[in-house]
Amino acid sequence: MTGAGGTSLQDALSGLLAVATRAGVAESVARAEALSLAAALAESAPGASADWAAVTPGFGTQDFFDAAVRGRRWRGAPTAVLTDLVAQGSAEKVPYAEALAEVASAACSLGEPTMRVIGNASVAAAAQLQAAGARQQVQVGATPTTAAPAVEAKPAVEEKPAEPERTVEELLAELDELTGLAKVKREVHRQVAVLRVEKLRVEAGLKSPTITRHLVFTGNPGTGKTTVARLVSGIYKALGLLSKGQLIEVDRSELVAGYLGQTATKTAEVVASAVGGVLFIDEAYSLTAGELGADQYGREAVDTLVKEMEDRRDDLVVIVAGYPEPMEDFIAANPGLASRFRTTIAFEDYTDDELTDILTGLAEGADYELTANALDEFKVILASTRRDRSFGNGRFARNMLEAAIGRHAWRLRDVTAPTTEQLRQILAEDLTDEEPETAVPDKPAVAAELDSAVPEQPVVPDEDEQGETA
Repeated sequence: MTGAGGTSLQDALSGLLAVATRAGVAESVARAEALSLAAALAESAPGASADWAAVTPGFGTQDFFDAAVRGRRWRGAPTAVLTDLVAQGSAEKVPYAEALAEVASAACSLGEPTMRVIGNASVAAAAQLQAAGARQQVQVGATPTTAAPAVEAKPAVEEKPAEPERTVEELLAELDELTGLAKVKREVHRQVAVLRVEKLRVEAGLKSPTITRHLVFTGNPGTGKTTVARLVSGIYKALGLLSKGQLIEVDRSELVAGYLGQTATKTAEVVASAVGGVLFIDEAYSLTAGELGADQYGREAVDTLVKEMEDRRDDLVVIVAGYPEPMEDFIAANPGLASRFRTTIAFEDYTDDELTDILTGLAEGADYELTANALDEFKVILASTRRDRSFGNGRFARNMLEAAIGRHAWRLRDVTAPTTEQLRQILAEDLTDEEPETAVPDKPAVAAELDSAVPEQPVVPDEDEQGETA
């Protein structure tokens, strides 16, 4: 199967691995990451698992959905390898982002072509390119029977050998430019001031109290926690508190193994990969949740985490995140956690105006433009949407855009030569709740039945950031 530009997933993987080799990234790591991203983008397409397995010998349907779970956080955020390359100022960060965008495009060809997957891929490709400072060049999701939802190609950005490391001031300015989060911004600025003075006092030979750098982020899904964690990792590096500044994002499934005794090793390996940067643990309370407290596996993970935090305290920061009340229980569940996590930063839900700004920013990042009527329609949708604990905040805006991109492509399916304006503009009708037909017109009836029978996999809370959206 081939993607929009005739690139198959196998070819896209080959291109990505070539860049990874130049960047010094292990081939197995880059391949696993790309396959997870492709699975996450195509998981709702009937037959996608079979096509995906065709390029992953020895893997089956369950492996496809397991990979999709791991890759969902990258539907709106840079992947772990790309984040590391950006933190390093690697000369390969733009080529790697472009290779990931090609993987996203190729993912559109897995299984029966659907408009939903095209929307997912467009937003994911834009997130990778934006993170590396590249402009969107890859046309995502065109199929023989649908119009391409992406705009015309733009000239490639000339890559420089290396970039100077970003300063604290530059990173704080980027933080301040984020939509909303006024209280979060004030607290991060305060933390930076305290840590900077502590570092200067130590360098001057003065006594200084040891201030824990580990943080607790509380808030509902989609409130910007991962975005801010990524900036914090860069800020701590710029302050000289961390050697590398990468962000490693995990949840319970990536810390806990299938057997007792293996969890300690698995957790220690994850922590080791984060040394020099920030380990971000989403839904951390899942390690200690339950009527009887932590299960044996969760307890083993927490005990190992506490030990590793102590052993690597000079070059590691851990940020744990989740809903407010469960996070209080999590910190109280282990004395070692309570002594290391003393600063909690609360992330509030976004207002309607802030969500509209986020949607607009996401659209611009993917080279789309929402008309005035489309923005009015989005506000109407927001006004009628229930704001309970399950509301996705920034993720809600991202999901709306992904669906709108799919409807936009379907609306242009019979337009032989759409104008650039038509390719860019999202109309009010593209934001309606009614789902368009997701299959190509001549799709067999059996496949059409599968479309309605295969539900979209639930979205996990870790893909929750605002321009990547959480």
